[in-house]
Amino acid sequence: MDDLRLENLDGVGPVTSKKLSDAGIHNIMDLVIRGPVDISEITGMDLDAAVNLVNKARQQLIDNGQIAKEFVTATEIYKRRQDIGKITTGTNALDTLFDGGIETQAVTEVYGEFGAGKTQLCHTLCVTVQKPKEEGGLDGGVLYIDTEHTFRPERIVSIAKSKGLDPEKVLDRIMVARAYNSAHQELILQEAGPVIEENKIKLLVVDSAVGLFRAEFLGRGTLSVRQQRLNKFMHLLSRTAETYNIAAIATNQVQSSPDQFFGDPTRPVGGNVVAHASTYRVYLKKSGKKRIARMVDSPHHPEQEVLYTLTEGGVADPEDETKKKKKEEPEE
Repeated sequence: MDDLRLENLDGVGPVTSKKLSDAGIHNIMDLVIRGPVDISEITGMDLDAAVNLVNKARQQLIDNGQIAKEFVTATEIYKRRQDIGKITTGTNALDTLFDGGIETQAVTEVYGEFGAGKTQLCHTLCVTVQKPKEEGGLDGGVLYIDTEHTFRPERIVSIAKSKGLDPEKVLDRIMVARAYNSAHQELILQEAGPVIEENKIKLLVVDSAVGLFRAEFLGRGTLSVRQQRLNKFMHLLSRTAETYNIAAIATNQVQSSPDQFFGDPTRPVGGNVVAHASTYRVYLKKSGKKRIARMVDSPHHPEQEVLYTLTEGGVADPEDETKKKKKEEPEE
């Protein structure tokens, strides 16, 4: 982290460094993630000067090999993507849907009605990400931004036990930030850089991404402002995932489309703003005691559906639950 200090950037003196630090910009990576417009607004710096500063920061990260060059061949991108990290969901079905697991350097959005398993999937990933790489994890920590007060450490304990992990060690590697309003939610993500570095975070959870914005900005008169702020938040989430090489998963609420006469009227909240900012979009829905996950949008995954269930050990394959029940049944 020493080579990412603001003072090491050409043209940044003690005064500028203090001004940036006071505004929540703690290192060179933060400069790239926040962008020149944001930096200009929060520091009062001239926009041209902010653009120049961010360009210098990006060039230094390129020279350090921490982010990709501007122009690369498709072959280089393909080779780099072979080494991309993936976090197992703990189920064969969902791993098949995600082609191996939740990717780093990407935002995965999961949406669905209440009880579809969004938060349960997030809790399960909080445990599986801590597994070693040979077991489908990334041996990393978790930053959990809880906007709906649904994070439950008891759930983490039961999932960790079912996976054969030490619950106390698992809990110690999960950093939870409770967001009380949309502005606080934005601030937490803006200040996440040092937390990600210090705790070796490999998974960033936002549960949910849109809930607070939806609750605070009511009516058509505030729709434009809501969408602008939501757009800013989602792009900050995307840049954070890419720059720090971590996986980001954001849950989303749904609404019913009144003009839908045929088919499923369920639509995710946030409109095109959230859709464009998400790399992968997955729709979760109930089907009796089972759940269905459908890949709705992806740059390379096929559109398909898989079945999964919710168990004491988190999300699971339906056949695993059937085997467990048979094992528990007394022999005649």
